Amino acid sequence: MASQADVRRIALALPGAHERADRFAFYVEVKDKPKDFAWVWQERVDPKKARVPNPRVLAVRVANLDEKDALIAGDPDACFTEPHYHGFPAVLVRLAAVTVPRLRALLAEAWRCQAPPALRDAALLNAPARSARAPSTTRPRAASPPTRRSARSTGTRRR
Repeated sequence: MASQADVRRIALALPGAHERADRFAFYVEVKDKPKDFAWVWQERVDPKKARVPNPRVLAVRVANLDEKDALIAGDPDACFTEPHYHGFPAVLVRLAAVTVPRLRALLAEAWRCQAPPALRDAALLNAPARSARAPSTTRPRAASPPTRRSARSTGTRRR
């Protein structure tokens, strides 16, 4: 189970990430403009009234609508959407249903979606080296036999 404290700690540890002063939201600057990558869900409790923050749910930016659909299908207890987000690349995450490592992965991917390329590249260069993996116990796949190229692809003509 993750909390808003976990969200804040993870989000602010990402390179160039800032927290908004007026609400629970995190952003990176792109060409001097803030680009949110995670924010508290503004829930419509009463159809005739303004939306209100729901601190139990976090909206998280995703790369595209296919990724959004995959996240929702893969973990419907933690990830969902609502009509307000139809056609928008963000998924709603129930903090009580997500682990801290999963939240870290979601926030890192959301950050990558919004961070400028130079910041992403710098973060990649400064990332700690991963430890070497244990040798694989499976045998390597045999190379497939060479395919025969058609005359058209080789530029030669058959006679």
